Formats: sequence, structure tokens, C-alpha cells
Amino acid sequence: MILQALTDYYQRLEADPKQDIAPFGFSRQKISFCVILEDDGTLASFQPAVSEIVKGRPMPESLLVPGQGKPSGKITANSAAKKAGLLWNDARFLLGFGIETTRSILKVCFEAFRANHLELEEEIDDAGFSAICRFLESWSPEQTATYPELAEITRNFGVFRLNAATQYIHQRPAVRAWWEGQLGASDDAVTGMCLVSGKTRPIAKLHKPKIKGVADTQSSGAPLISFNCRAFESYGKTQSYNGPVSQTAAFQYTTALNHLLANRSQRIQIADATTVFWTETPTPMESIASSLFGGVRSLAVQDTEDNDVLKQVHAFLNCLRAGRADELADELGDPRTHYYLLGLSPNAGRLSVRFFLTGRLGELYDCLARHVRRLDIVDLGDRVPAFHELLRETASPKSGYPDDAKIPKPLSAGLTQAVLKDQPYPAAFYAALLRRIRSERFADPDKRKDWRRAMAVRAAAVKACLMKNFGKELPVSLDPQRPEPAYHLGRWFALLEKTQTDALGKKLNATIRDKFYSAASATPATVFPRLIQLHQHHLNKMENPTFRTTRAKDIQEVADRIDNFPRHLNLPEQGLFHLGYYQQTKALYTSTKNDTNDSPETPKKESE
Repeated sequence: MILQALTDYYQRLEADPKQDIAPFGFSRQKISFCVILEDDGTLASFQPAVSEIVKGRPMPESLLVPGQGKPSGKITANSAAKKAGLLWNDARFLLGFGIETTRSILKVCFEAFRANHLELEEEIDDAGFSAICRFLESWSPEQTATYPELAEITRNFGVFRLNAATQYIHQRPAVRAWWEGQLGASDDAVTGMCLVSGKTRPIAKLHKPKIKGVADTQSSGAPLISFNCRAFESYGKTQSYNGPVSQTAAFQYTTALNHLLANRSQRIQIADATTVFWTETPTPMESIASSLFGGVRSLAVQDTEDNDVLKQVHAFLNCLRAGRADELADELGDPRTHYYLLGLSPNAGRLSVRFFLTGRLGELYDCLARHVRRLDIVDLGDRVPAFHELLRETASPKSGYPDDAKIPKPLSAGLTQAVLKDQPYPAAFYAALLRRIRSERFADPDKRKDWRRAMAVRAAAVKACLMKNFGKELPVSLDPQRPEPAYHLGRWFALLEKTQTDALGKKLNATIRDKFYSAASATPATVFPRLIQLHQHHLNKMENPTFRTTRAKDIQEVADRIDNFPRHLNLPEQGLFHLGYYQQTKALYTSTKNDTNDSPETPKKESE
């Protein structure tokens, strides 16, 4: 299913004249220099290959060249021939030049590159290719010392061009026709039925090119499918012959996946899963996927070219909140169009599929709309927490900061599937949220500059879990008429904390929140009697008698809704406790105007 969807996407890109996708047997490489030759093969000059200047730095030219990226690893006398290639390579092979490479290895690299070309000269029979052969015959790596400009191209890729020509030698019709005739033509090629196309074709021994762009993998890339251990093999077959995919299909799915990973509008990082999104036909949804799933920042901090995308995302989310998802068809794509979401993560030199979700855009709109409405909570504003932002709040705290490396890895797949398929949120996600809430201190908000946003995100996530997993109907802001005692216990705790900070000031080393929140939210009977005694002490220290009266009335109103202190609160009740605490706190505080530094909130004046 995954390979079929990716090969279909490749064929879609191939049919689109606006997409310059590499055909089978070719690849796009960043070329930094060109060796200019005369017709007889003598050297004319070395010229840089520059596409544009960005911030004063020349950018390499992206060219379509025959073959794939060179194998990674250390170059040895035995491996040089495999890595030499034809018509393009880095300066070590083209010229025998490299500052950080020993002379003996440079000589081996150059001789392997020269031997490959001289062996094929008669077979290719092209004047431009013959000019390369004459140059390689006459060139000596020691000559590089007379060309100081070569110091800028130590390890960069280069190509060849005739001085009087406008096209590179690897682009000449005769050279390209010969190369295309070699594709798949091998005496030892194994043929069989391709699992993707269902046709009998030469089967790929290795799936190339490797997949690049997945977080925490090698820069040279990693395979999605490989059989590099005998335990994975069966029926006497070796390597990828155990899962027969034709050479053409292997190239198509790997090229399509690399294209998606290189496109920042379709690539999203969700915890450890590098995720790509696409649709079966071109839709505007593809251009906003990264901002939608990866999070939307303020328009004020975005580049100008991103403003249109972010405005689309804001409009999309507003439609979802208002329940007008049916209005999105013209803007973002036909609801009947299929979408695909693929999450990948590294696994011992290969890639593992963290999740693969597919469905119709109409279903995606509806599921996202329900998720967005469940997350709506006071003080969150118009920014909907992205998947990664929700997962970030499940990580174990470390000196007051979230540690992304400690996000439980299975949660990325579970949360994504829960949202996009409108399924219950993972129980582990809800439990991790509660653990994080109970364990973190907020006595010093400066330890985490986004602490206010973090509290809102956690409360929103708890509210969403309570609504979806436990069937609760919960308000956006404070609801004094709710029937659940756990909710009002959370409110009571917030009022007790506010009385303490009003009486003793905000510069406390630790509030009752830091000392007693965990116990109060799980075993209220063990903590609340003591807190009530402390409260009377704090109440007596409040200087304004009107404030004291108002606070006493507020607490009495909450206390009237609780018959007794439960000895234990289960997980849904603990979530209600936190929601009541959060919403009551927001009712007691308002944000400072023009607060640009996420400083702590200031108390709202109570009327006298």
C-alpha cells in the first residue's frame, strides 16, 4: 500500500511539466564546478557552476545526471571502482585532487574514474565523450598544484563541458541514449513479478536512491526496505529479492519519498517521526500541511512569503471551530480526494514506518474539526496546539524545561491516528499528561519562558481526552454549576493558592501548588484538611478586609458543592481536578497588557 501510493505520486509528478522530477536511471545532484575542455580534450579552464547567490554565498547548480548518489563509506583500493561512476563525481575522481585525502587514495580514485571512461569510449562513440577520455589520458593529479582555484572545490561534485557548447557532455543525445539503453540490461539481472506493478520485470537487488531527510539518520540516507541479515531471508533468496520490487518501481518510490522529504511544506516533524503528507491529485492542502500539523506561529515573525500560507491555515482552523468544514472544498481540495500521511523514524541503519494513514479529505476535515473544538479552552487564543506540541507536554520535566528526547516514542503514532481517525486518544498519552502536571514545579516561571502557553496546552489536552475518552461535556472556561466534586476540588485548590500568594506575596520559594498539588489531585482526603488550616492563617494575613470577605465567599460557594473529601480520585477525576484548577486560576487572573515576554500573570483587582 505504501509503495503503491508513492509510485503513484511519482507518476503524478512525472506527468506534471512544472515538476522537474528525475526519470529512472538519473538523479539530481548539486554540481559546484565544471571542467571546460577543447574538442581535442585539452583543458580550457575550470568554472564554477552557480545557480544563485544567497546571502553572499554561491549556491550549487542542481543538475540531472546519470546514476545515483555515490555509495557512502571510506574509499579504499577495492571500493574506488564502484564509487567512480561516469561523467560526474567529486574532485578526487575527476582530477585526483583532495586536501584531506592521502595521495595514494587520490591516485586510486582518479585511475578508477579514467579506466571506466576509456573502457567505454568505443561503445559510446561520441565526440564529447572522447574529449573526456583524451583529457583523462593526459591529466596528472600533480597538475592540480598549478590551479589555486581548485582549493574551493575540494569535495564538491563536478561535470564536463566542451568550450564551444552550451550543454554538458552528459546531456549530449548520444551519451544519454547509450545510458538509457543500459538501464536494467544486465546478464545477471533477476526477473520476477513486481509486488507493486504486478508485472514481470528485472528485480532490484538494492532499493536506490537511499532515503534522505529523516531526522537522526545518516546524511547519506537510509533504506526503507532492506534484507541485510540471514534471519530475514527465506527460500534461498538474498537481499531485496525476498521482497521482489522491480528496479523501476524501487526507483520511483524512493525518488518520490525523497521529493516529499525535501519539500518543507509537506514535511512535518511529530516527535521522533519525520512525517510527509500528500494527496492523490494536486490540492492546496499539500502546501499548508506543514504549518497545519507542525504548528502555526504568529504572522509577525514569519517571512513575507509565508504569510499567505499562514492566513490559509488560520482561515482553515476558524472554519473548523465554527463547524463549517463543508466550506473548505473549494479552498483546500475536493473532500472525495484521498490523502496519505506517512511517519518514518530511524531504526538501526534502516527506516521504520511509525504510522501510515490514508483516507478522504472530507473525513480529515471532520476529524480535525472535532479535535480542534475539543482543544478549545480559555487563554489558548486562536493557536491550535500542533501534534508535536501536545506530545512535548508528556515528556519528563528536566530543570523546568521539556526534553523532546523523553517523549514516549509510541505516542506519536497513537496520537496522530487518534486525531485523524477520530478515535479515543491513547490512554498512555492521557496518563503521561497527568504525570507531567503533577511532577512539574511552577514556583519560578522564568525557568520556562513559555510556561503560560504550556499550562494552556496541557489543560486543553486533558479537556480533549476527557471529552473523547470519557464522554464528558466540558466548557471552554469556568463553569461553577458543574456537578462533579473533583472539578470543584480543583477550583478550591486554586482559590487556596491564590489566598496564599495574596497574603505572602508572589516571591515565594514554593507555593502549595508545588508542595501539595500531586497529593491533592490524587488523594484529597490526605491533604485538604491541612490546606484548610493553612488557608485560615493566610486569610488573616490579607490586608484588605473586602478582599478577605470576597475570598471567603468564593471558597464557601465551592465548599457547598462537596460533601466529603474523597480518599482517592481515579484518572478521569484527576483530569477534572486539573481542569477545575486551571479554569478557576484563569478566572482569578488576567494577562498584563502588551506582555511580550510571557511574564507571570498579574492579579485581577477585586471590586470593593
